[in-house]
Amino acid sequence: MDVLEGTAWVFGDHVTTDQIYPGRYLERPLEEAGQYAMSGLDEGFAGRVRRGDFVVAGVNFGAGSSREAAVVALKQAGVAAVIARSFGRIFFRNAINNGLPAVIVPDTSGIRSGDRLRVDLNDRQVTVLGTGATLPILNLTGISMAILRAGGIVPFTEARLAERRRA
Repeated sequence: MDVLEGTAWVFGDHVTTDQIYPGRYLERPLEEAGQYAMSGLDEGFAGRVRRGDFVVAGVNFGAGSSREAAVVALKQAGVAAVIARSFGRIFFRNAINNGLPAVIVPDTSGIRSGDRLRVDLNDRQVTVLGTGATLPILNLTGISMAILRAGGIVPFTEARLAERRRA
């Protein structure tokens, strides 16, 4: 999980949770969320994205509601991480808590849809494999990384409680 490689799917600035997972699908079972990922901007995204690919955006990705299903939809669709210049605060917490890396880099304008990327959470950089360009990861340290490595807040908390019981 510390080194991820996949294809970039680039979206713009201010992508909302309603665009990531439109409200018209909220009545459907959560297990179906992945087939509607990003359908507020690209109806065919879920059918074309491949497991391990990345969503790349500009500023304020995941703005809007506290819709946790937006993160669930991306994970179910196979998205390995979201890379952006900034995130909506609640989306960021939902992503970490659900085990989806929400990677902040200083600029995403040099990444194009279809670029192959490597996200190295240990070396703290994103590399555009075709050009060799690298971007520093500005976040994901400490407790955020511990939660991600555990697979989300539930397995992280369960492991911590088990440690305390053994002590």
